[in-house]
Amino acid sequence: MLQRLSRPRVRKGDRLDQLALPPARKPVYLLLPDPEPAERLAQQLEFFGLIAQPLFTTESLMAALTEQTPAAIVLDVDFGGRGCGLSLATQMQQGLESPVPLLFFSLHEADTPTRLAAVRAGGQAFLTGTLEASSLLERLEIMTSTAQFEPLRVLIIDDSRTQALHTERVLSYAGMTTRSLSDPIRAMAELADFQPDLIILDLYMPTCSGPELAKVIRHNDRYVSVPIIFLSAEDDLDKQLDAMSEGADDFLTKPISSRQLITTVRNRAARARYLKSRMIRDSLTGLYNHTHILQLLEDCSLRARREGQPLSFAMLDIDHFKKINDRHGHPMGDRVIKSLALFLKQRLRKTDLIGRYGGEEFAIVMPDTTLEAACRVLDEIRQRFAEVLYPAQPQDLQCTFSAGVVQLNETLDALTMASSADEALYRAKHAGRNRVMQATS
Repeated sequence: MLQRLSRPRVRKGDRLDQLALPPARKPVYLLLPDPEPAERLAQQLEFFGLIAQPLFTTESLMAALTEQTPAAIVLDVDFGGRGCGLSLATQMQQGLESPVPLLFFSLHEADTPTRLAAVRAGGQAFLTGTLEASSLLERLEIMTSTAQFEPLRVLIIDDSRTQALHTERVLSYAGMTTRSLSDPIRAMAELADFQPDLIILDLYMPTCSGPELAKVIRHNDRYVSVPIIFLSAEDDLDKQLDAMSEGADDFLTKPISSRQLITTVRNRAARARYLKSRMIRDSLTGLYNHTHILQLLEDCSLRARREGQPLSFAMLDIDHFKKINDRHGHPMGDRVIKSLALFLKQRLRKTDLIGRYGGEEFAIVMPDTTLEAACRVLDEIRQRFAEVLYPAQPQDLQCTFSAGVVQLNETLDALTMASSADEALYRAKHAGRNRVMQATS
């Protein structure tokens, strides 16, 4: 939900003044006793692209709830008096048609009875100490997630168009995205374009049998972990086992009930997607790892060439990161890395692909985006990120990043794009840091 609150769509020709957040999005209400830190926190959250509205009385909260239900509420347990925030939460939730995600806060460490009261009042999280914008936003994003996952993607390869259409209809009705193919010789090209979570194969096809195609697919390292299910009228157990020994994960015999087909496909595809996400994600930030972001760059560059669309690629690096670690410790360095990762996720489009390239370096694949548009967007993000405060001693810490950006052209491929973006980043560093530079053609 928070991602929908904040991601401005950026396309060719977009201007910076078009990146403002739509005013109709749901805000987060902040109920903190002290107005000054509340206003400061709201400003910091807005840098991340979140609409935050401080409220300082019970009456103003009730009036705001009457006008608009928020995305979430951050509530001090002592708002309005010692322990009064807990009773206010109970009263507030009882007056709503559906509960609002609620995060409790206490300046001091809370005892078990207080935390238990927060749970009973509907609290989904409890923070203590200093409220820091990036950490708070990370927790709010988890709380307000509506589990809007991409539909499972299933590729059906069957020379019988009638059978393929039937399978497509059954799985599409269950909410999956399907694509069918009657010519198995085109399978590898279709795999690269569609990127399925699961493949359904017919056993007997004239130009290439199902087991043969399974072996071809498994020869490619990218598809070693993609589940393959045979769907065939063959009921000879030995032949089924022989077919599965060529790299398949299951064998379903026709005729098959819709429920069995849906359940089998959904369970295997969902598990495979989860395992893949664990393999391709960076553990600290949840972004794509180095290897996968480069693979995505290659995939997107091929698609952009085929469709005649622009594609930009950027590399970002946090400035003076070693000094941050040396002066404030590695936990602070990790916090800054996670903060920038969250900042990029909140500020970029859903179609933009973000990876942690290594250490304090990030990579972004920006489909359907010209070099000029990409630079404008990243420069806006750079300026906003520089305003984020991290509580530290003797004074709060502020960080910046430098970036290099390149656009796909006739002479570049994925590897040379990465190299060109890295060179532009290097020039940005040597030009004084805290800037975005275009790659030279």
